[in-house]
Amino acid sequence: MDWTLACSECRATADAAGLPTVCPSCGAPWLVRYSGWPDPGLKAELARRPWSMWRYREWLPLREGEEPVSLGEGATPLLRVPQLERRLGVREIWVKDEGKNPTGSFKARGLAAAVTRARGGGATRFTIPTAGNAGVALSAYAARAGASVRVYAPRTTPATILNQIRTYGAELMLLDGHIGDCGKASRAYAQESGAFDVSTLREPYRIEGKKTLGLELAEQLGWRLPNAIVYPAGGGTGVIGMWKAFGELRAARWLEGPSPRLYCVQASGCAPVVRAFETGADRTEPWPDPITVAAGLRVPAPLGGRLMLRAMHETKGGAVAVSDDELSTCQAELASREAIDAAPEGGATLAALEHFVERGQIGRDESVVLFNTGAGWLYR
Repeated sequence: MDWTLACSECRATADAAGLPTVCPSCGAPWLVRYSGWPDPGLKAELARRPWSMWRYREWLPLREGEEPVSLGEGATPLLRVPQLERRLGVREIWVKDEGKNPTGSFKARGLAAAVTRARGGGATRFTIPTAGNAGVALSAYAARAGASVRVYAPRTTPATILNQIRTYGAELMLLDGHIGDCGKASRAYAQESGAFDVSTLREPYRIEGKKTLGLELAEQLGWRLPNAIVYPAGGGTGVIGMWKAFGELRAARWLEGPSPRLYCVQASGCAPVVRAFETGADRTEPWPDPITVAAGLRVPAPLGGRLMLRAMHETKGGAVAVSDDELSTCQAELASREAIDAAPEGGATLAALEHFVERGQIGRDESVVLFNTGAGWLYR
């Protein structure tokens, strides 16, 4: 299927050829706009396809006959958690366990799509700033594509994650500071070396890979959707991707009814999106001195802040910040009660659900999906 690029802020459009970055008119992220939608009759065909995110290729930016750069990403379990349902008194709770991806996190989806499209545009070198998991995923997919990569990571990144990055052959640069500092260094390196920067939302295709979170969830639930989704939002591509997916599925008449309410959770030590949502702002402001044990939530100035806020407002969702103690306790509970080896970010979603239920924002008679975005073993 053909596609073009549309600016997420101004009315600019662009051809999708080459290696697009951000809108040159306003600096906002591009979003992929397709020329049409797959016929709903394709649902029956999906069941006969290999179980990976590329089973949805008609929804993804692939050229005719093109083979993606893939390690079998996607196809992660959707697990019902009855013990947590009983404890919280909620009718139906599911956990989408993205820790089962090839590189141990949901980042595999976005980086598989980004590297596939960048390879098609001629890229042979990549660079990325990371809080951890994105660096692992890019290192793996760049190796798979026969490309080189430089990863910039905070020195405080968990050692297991850093070792995984090195294992895939990436050049690893450790910096004092947070992911924002790494982003500046990565962009400078891209300018001086010609490496393609696949930072969050600085190219348009990581969102398309993350969009498969929503496509896969809909298929696993029999083409119905939950009432609410709770998502740990750092850079925000996952929640933005699902928001985009649900809109496209409805436009294509694959689904009827409203999208799930999208709820974002952040850590109290770094919560720019929560602060903006609670104050009614339409954009985020940088968070000073970000501190949290959840590395994926330590994103003080997300480029996708406005898009996350739009997604929450349009779906009538919400946002909450939880403490490190809360998310760590819930991370341990997911393991001990339901045998889900969750990352700290996954623990944050359970902690957030408790708050949303107590506030009455999520009803006890509703169906809820929590996203565990990575494997707990990567943090040990």
